[in-house]
Amino acid sequence: YRLLVILRPPPGYSFIPESTQQRRAGRIRVALECLCSGERLPGQKCFLHASGGQLPTDQGLYLLDTLCTGTCLDVEKVACWIQMLVVLAWLLLPYSSHCQLMALPSRESCSFQLCDTSGLCGIIEVALAVQQA
Repeated sequence: YRLLVILRPPPGYSFIPESTQQRRAGRIRVALECLCSGERLPGQKCFLHASGGQLPTDQGLYLLDTLCTGTCLDVEKVACWIQMLVVLAWLLLPYSSHCQLMALPSRESCSFQLCDTSGLCGIIEVALAVQQA
C-alpha cells in the first residue's frame, strides 16, 4: 500500500520550495511569516513582529532541531520523525495486539511492514509532500 501524507506548515511558518539544478527535488525552506493581518487563533502571536524576528525558544527549537537542517526541511529527519510517531501511535491501537508493525530502514522515505499472527505480511509506504502557504 502507498499512502500520501501532505505536510502543512504550522501557523506562523511557510514552506518555500528552493529549486536546485543539481537535485531532482529541490529543498524546502521553512520561513517565518507575518500573522498580523491574517486570522489568528486566540492567544496566538505573530512570531515575526512580536519577538523582533526571533523564533520563540520552544517552538523554534522543536521545529528547527527536529525537522530541519539549517532553515530547510531535512528529508531524513522528517522520515525518522514520522516513523517514530507512527510506531508510537500503533501501540495505542487495538490492532497492535494482533498485528506487528515494524519500521523498515530507509533514509528518505517511511516504510512499514505489517504482519499478523498468521504470518501474513504487507508493506506500507508513506510518501511525503508539502503544502505551500
